[in-house]
Amino acid sequence: MARSWYAFVNGNPQDVSNYFKLNAKFSCLCGNNICVIYAAGNERQPKAPLSYNMQRYIRNALDTGVIQPEYPYDAKKYVYLRDY
Repeated sequence: MARSWYAFVNGNPQDVSNYFKLNAKFSCLCGNNICVIYAAGNERQPKAPLSYNMQRYIRNALDTGVIQPEYPYDAKKYVYLRDY
């Protein structure tokens, strides 16, 4: 399954309708709010519903303020954060 980067706009971070495909590089890293996710799909919005792992990464990111997955340290990151 293809994956793409999706920017979070506003609202419920578990709802795919609140994400839009990115065509540019992002510069966010850590913060209190979701910035981008690397999710399944190649369309305007990610494939619905978000996978269980992606939902867990989003919850963990919001709880900790750290990009996810946090461990192992060298693992591919799927959720980045930012401060508004």
